[in-house]
Amino acid sequence: MNNSAANTGRVLWAGLRALLVLTVVCGVLYPLVVTGIAQVAFPGRANGSEIEDASGKVVGSALIGQRYDLPLKEGEETAAPDLKWFQPRPSNGLGTNSVNTRYAIILSGATNRSGDNEELIQWVTDAKAAVVRDNSTAGHTVKPSDVPADAVTSSGSGLDPHISPEYAKLQVHRVAERNRLTVAQVDRLVADHTDDRILGFVGEPRVNVLELNLALRELVAGEG
Repeated sequence: MNNSAANTGRVLWAGLRALLVLTVVCGVLYPLVVTGIAQVAFPGRANGSEIEDASGKVVGSALIGQRYDLPLKEGEETAAPDLKWFQPRPSNGLGTNSVNTRYAIILSGATNRSGDNEELIQWVTDAKAAVVRDNSTAGHTVKPSDVPADAVTSSGSGLDPHISPEYAKLQVHRVAERNRLTVAQVDRLVADHTDDRILGFVGEPRVNVLELNLALRELVAGEG
């Protein structure tokens, strides 16, 4: 009995020592080393790919999309888009903001509906009509055939921070009119903030909407 108790005690003590060592190594030292390497080698990515405005204030992440809506009016369930800004892809999961004052993620996710789902078809039809209406100006009419797919559909996550160059260019006339800028000025802004394919062949050209709207705000302030 004594030997059995002694053996059990030795096994328990060995197990406790292993637990303590592994806790320190895996739970403290390893995370600290990985965090340190990340902060030195990739500080921006390690800290969430934060985007700052001209004053140095963090206004969001380059990895997460944002909405640009007018303040919710009494009786409204859905805020209307603030059309002086470039608009992102449709999503019910992005918190409203105006570059960026009240950003909050509510939920995210895809529609999970098939391509022939009647409700999804109606959503896309309504979204296309809204894009045509919102982006047509006195001197420029947007045709339904001009509307790219990303203007009327959400991404798989619902948090895509990018839009296609085609959707950004479609919004140029409206943004120029609302901000009293020339079309050439806004078109140049879009061109300057269009990223090419990664390594020249991965993915598609894209425009980060938050970065574009920050540049737009600076341009408007400079013109004022």
